[in-house]
Formats: sequence, structure tokens, C-alpha cells
Amino acid sequence: MQIRLGYVATALKAVKITSASTVTYSTYTKQSTDRDKLEKLQKVAVSNVNDLHKILEYTVKNNVHFYRITSALIPLATHPEVTNWEFRRILKMDFEWLGNFINNNNLRVDTHPDESNVINSSKEEVIKNTAKNLQFHANLFKDLSYPLGKMVLHIGGKEGGKLAATERFFKNFNNLPKEITDLLIFENDDKSFTTKEVLNICKEINVPMVLDVHHHNCNNGGDELEPMLKDIFETWEGQPLSPKVHFSSPKTGEKDKKHADYIDAESFIEFIEKCIPLGIDLDVMIEAKLAELSLHKLLDEVKALKPEWLWLDNSTIEFLEI
Repeated sequence: MQIRLGYVATALKAVKITSASTVTYSTYTKQSTDRDKLEKLQKVAVSNVNDLHKILEYTVKNNVHFYRITSALIPLATHPEVTNWEFRRILKMDFEWLGNFINNNNLRVDTHPDESNVINSSKEEVIKNTAKNLQFHANLFKDLSYPLGKMVLHIGGKEGGKLAATERFFKNFNNLPKEITDLLIFENDDKSFTTKEVLNICKEINVPMVLDVHHHNCNNGGDELEPMLKDIFETWEGQPLSPKVHFSSPKTGEKDKKHADYIDAESFIEFIEKCIPLGIDLDVMIEAKLAELSLHKLLDEVKALKPEWLWLDNSTIEFLEI
């Protein structure tokens, strides 16, 4: 059994390299000509792509094997008023360059479209925008020639009650193109759909579930996590990648939804020890404000607290069968 640790970031905190520089629509419209507008977008997009490459190089150098790519990589990529921004054509070679690096280094990368993407919304405009945004992510994986790409989403809100919201989810999910639904994986959230509810939905639509441990602690409906772990991980059966888990620590009290700068190592170890008896390979995404710095701190602390654990490299723990 192997457990790999990864991280999510729009920047390397230590050196302030960011792959999520933005161009606001207001700034875009203030450019003098259409040519100037496109040059502005292209300049920022190329900078983001170059910095993403630097972040991925850092990731590989430090023997970290998976990473979440920011959804803000391409400025104004899906803005309804920006219709002549042909970034897929303009950045074709840049995407190929990124994709070659990802594939050649066997990196696992995914994305997490932001909370404005709500599949179970009752508003048609939200559904249309969600589909457009998800298509952007699907196209990105296609342009990277990365067939393992996945998009993490929440089920959505509970407008009209969870039963109605769940029915809308099934209806709207089934209306999405297959090239999008094949890439979607769903995560329990900290205020609406609990771990058990998301697990049941994922079983129904035969889609992998991403367990967010901190979200479960904030919103669990009284359900214990440990008895559900095996069922959650089994939603990944038949997938080419291991089950994915999100782990973060609360900023203040246990129920604080905000992420702390770092990870509480003892809580992390407690969770891993619950998973060990299952003998299933896992990829654990560390979600903390200080990104790669928090990952390195966690690695050091876990190695000190659990000197008996076997590390295959800087971010991979192996537990031998008993």
C-alpha cells in the first residue's frame, strides 16, 4: 500500500511564482484596440503557462507526484464578452510543452473548477455557464494530451431541499456532454452535501468520489467516517488512478471551515492509520494556505512522529502487508 502526498497552489509561496495572474474585464476593455486587448491577454497567459512549468519542475525536483492546476491559468477564457480570444490556437505549442513535461514525469494533475460552477442550480444561466467552464477544463486536458485529467466538483447547493436539489443534479448531470462527465469526480462539502450523501450519489452515477476529511468534520450529519472509507475508495474501481483524498486543518476551532496555513500532523497521522487496514493505494492532496511550504513542514513532522514508517521518496509512504 502506497500513500502519496501532493499539494494545491496558484503559486510557489517561497519564491512568489504564480500561474494565476489575471486580467480583469475592466482592464481588458480599457485597451485601445482589439489588437492591444488580445496582446494583453496573451502576455499574461504566456506568463502563467511559463510559471506553471516552473511550479511543475519544482514539484518533480522535490519528488512530489501530483498537483492541482489553477482554474485561472488563462485570463478571461470563458468570459461571454470576450469572443475572439483564440487561446487554444495561440498557445497550442505551449500546452504541448506543458503536457509533455507532465506525461514524461508521470505527474498526476487535476483541476477544481470554482464554486460558481453548480450543476444542480435551478437557474438556466448558471447551468449554461457551468457547462461552458467545464468544457474549458476538458479542453485543457485535451490540449495537454493528458487523458488522466479529472475535475473535482461539489454536488451543489440545497435550494428547494436536498431531495429536489439531488433530482436536479441527476437531470443536469445527464444532460452534460460525455466528454465532460467522464472527467468529473465529486467531493463532499462543508455545508450542504455530506460524505454519505455524496457517496450515494457517486454510486448512483458510477463516478469516483473525492473524500474531503475536513469537510466531513464540519458537515457529517452524525455519520462516522471510518465505516464509509472502503465504500468511498471503491468508487474508484476500474479507474487508472488511485482514490484521491483532500486533507486540510481548520484555521481555528475544529468546525472552522477556513483552511489553516499548515497541516496538523497528528490529525493527519490519525487519518492515515484509519486507512492502513484497507490496504488501498491513496493520493492525498494537502490543502493549506502555505501550499508547498505546508507540505514540506508536514513531511518533516510526520517523519519525526512516525520514524517507523517507510518512505519510498520525499512524498510517498509505503505500508507493507502484514
